[in-house]
Amino acid sequence: MADYIDLDGAEQAFGDTDAQRAVRENDRNFVFHSWSAQGQINPLPVAKGEGVRFWDYDGTEYLDFSSQLVNLNLGHQHPGLVRAIQEQAGRMATIQPAMANDVRGELAKRIVEKSFDGARSVFFTNGGAEANEYAVRMARHHTGRQKVLARFRSYHGSTATAITLTGEARRWPNGTPDAGVVHFFGPYQYRSEFYSESPEQEAERALTHLEHTIQLEGPNTIAAIILETVTGTNGIFVPPPGYLTGVRELCDRYGIVLICDEVMAGFGRTGEWFAYQGFDVKPDLVTFAKGVNSGYVPLGGVVISDEIHNTFVDKAFPGGLTYSGHPLACAAGVATFDIFEEEGIIERVRDLAARVIEPRLREITAKHKSVGEYRGTGMFWALELVANRDSREPLAGDAYNAVIAACKNAGLWPFAAGNRLQIAPPLVISEEDLVRGLEIIDAALDVADSYYTGK
Repeated sequence: MADYIDLDGAEQAFGDTDAQRAVRENDRNFVFHSWSAQGQINPLPVAKGEGVRFWDYDGTEYLDFSSQLVNLNLGHQHPGLVRAIQEQAGRMATIQPAMANDVRGELAKRIVEKSFDGARSVFFTNGGAEANEYAVRMARHHTGRQKVLARFRSYHGSTATAITLTGEARRWPNGTPDAGVVHFFGPYQYRSEFYSESPEQEAERALTHLEHTIQLEGPNTIAAIILETVTGTNGIFVPPPGYLTGVRELCDRYGIVLICDEVMAGFGRTGEWFAYQGFDVKPDLVTFAKGVNSGYVPLGGVVISDEIHNTFVDKAFPGGLTYSGHPLACAAGVATFDIFEEEGIIERVRDLAARVIEPRLREITAKHKSVGEYRGTGMFWALELVANRDSREPLAGDAYNAVIAACKNAGLWPFAAGNRLQIAPPLVISEEDLVRGLEIIDAALDVADSYYTGK
């Protein structure tokens, strides 16, 4: 049996150094990579992915604890997704978005049915950044206002408005392409900007700060507040009790559109179809991508409330994309809904989170001084690594890199961000593989402990 299939469709065995060399040479000679100094990177050539694993050309196996970029909710090469794409390609590979298409309409209907009360329609994009761009555009045209409030410690994409919304270092070299964006602090009790001593106090003070920001910026100038329902790359921040409902109340008070960015948190990642459903809040616009079809074909979108939809009934919406609602992408999206129901994905995420992940991370945090805090929900968790628990100095540089290397050397591919080990495996992961991955992380944290400088 072949280990993998090459570009020509031929069966190959692991250990083919010529094949690996050719892949690496083509990549280095012709591919321009994102977020990178091109001469300072050496991307891993990957020969195969299956389920919750992928392999390089030497046959080294990695347990994918990052779902690539937190998009492979149904894992690598899920047969239901592959089959749906193949079948759709056989009957209609593409059609322009101005025409009606069965699979596009079916997916939009299913998304609306799983969304908030009052959800009306879906605008499809090719990914999450575009979804956030268009959600902001909708909010601005709906309200007639220009400003958008977004949080520090956030990521919303790298296109013009999306990168300006982003509240972290990747925004800095890009300047401010969209001058109408204002940033504010969200809740993060471990490193509280508000000197809070409880989650409830953190929520209350963060909301007071947000209201002051609204008042000082001028409520009648603000079109929208956008936030990741559960912050992703910047730390897996689960909102404390009362925070999201408080944001909703502020939006209602000042006539502001609430946009929930669910690009990373949506489609089962938190144990809900959409993360906001776990916090008793109703947004006006919801952006999604990644998990809608596990990224097998690029797809994103905006779920639109009835009120905002009606703004564009007699007035044209000024925007569009050639590949909006691409049939191959939508076919994989419809199949995702089927697979979620057939395999009980939402229920198993909740079960494994409560029974395996949270208890094990609690034990790991108690065991390792280098873990300052663990936090998360569903299949979406973070271990915040520190050099000193008293000062909360982040573990950084060579120390942090050594921890990541220890994970990879043991066969686990983690989601590494900042000073955190973030845990976001495919939602189809078995309990056995989940336990194994957490054991590898436990062992790797011995390396982190060796750099600990506290008492």
